[in-house]
Amino acid sequence: MSSRDLTAHGYRRIVILLVALVVVPTFLLLAVGVILLFIGEAKLNLLMGILVMALSGAAATGVILVWVFVRREANLSRLQSDFVSKVSHELRTPLTSIRLFTETLALRRGDREAEDKCIAALERETTRLQDLIGRLLDWGRMESGRREFVMKDTDLRSIVEAAVAAFESVRERRSVDLQVELPADSITVHADRGAVSDALFNLLTNAYKYGGDPARIDVGVEQRGSTVRVVVTDNGAGIPAAEHKRIFQKFYRVDDRLSREREGSGLGLAIVKHVMRAHRGRVELASTPGKGSAFSLVFPAVSH
Repeated sequence: MSSRDLTAHGYRRIVILLVALVVVPTFLLLAVGVILLFIGEAKLNLLMGILVMALSGAAATGVILVWVFVRREANLSRLQSDFVSKVSHELRTPLTSIRLFTETLALRRGDREAEDKCIAALERETTRLQDLIGRLLDWGRMESGRREFVMKDTDLRSIVEAAVAAFESVRERRSVDLQVELPADSITVHADRGAVSDALFNLLTNAYKYGGDPARIDVGVEQRGSTVRVVVTDNGAGIPAAEHKRIFQKFYRVDDRLSREREGSGLGLAIVKHVMRAHRGRVELASTPGKGSAFSLVFPAVSH
């Protein structure tokens, strides 16, 4: 029996005990209280009935609270188990590649062409491993409240350019039609340049992973009244409306089968949402199945 099955079995036992030891006696007490209220005319019966009903209500409230906590812990345990499984897979893949290329270098020492290919592959896999570990550490700092944001008035165009420049190394892996439209005039936002650039980079890599074939990504900046937004649009399969809120939960993926086909820890969009909250903004999603997705980073405009 797997650890997940053992955990689920443990929660089922807790629920059974709650029903047997609390729920059933509570309903019996409630029934006794109702009988005493309606049958007895003496003040003692009335008092006993009220006390029994109050006790039953308190017990019922306790059961509901325990049930909520148990369900939440069960969901958290499942998410953590899935996360460990996914992260283990993602860590194992680059580590296996690094070991393979290292062995190839040792066996084909002196072959200049083979050495160049192996060195390039080692650089790519170590960068991938570094990015994954960095994302995990960044999320850990956010969860614990130790992630500090340095807010400054910054030109939003330069933030977009920095994210696009960082995305170039990812874009080289397969053909991606990337179109970036920036306004001629500067648009100032009060933001942590590095954090927003990383959030936008997450949206770009997300569009790269789930875009069409060939992938097309459009990036634009626009100002609407008191808000400024950066919009990242892809030509992927789209996301059902029922999943629009859930995809921003940590470790969640619309289709778990994608975790075996595409790399990722399931933290990218959760990090984006956390960053935008810290900037008193939000992240919006407009998507229809079969028509792609558009993610928007929405900032409050800086008044001059």
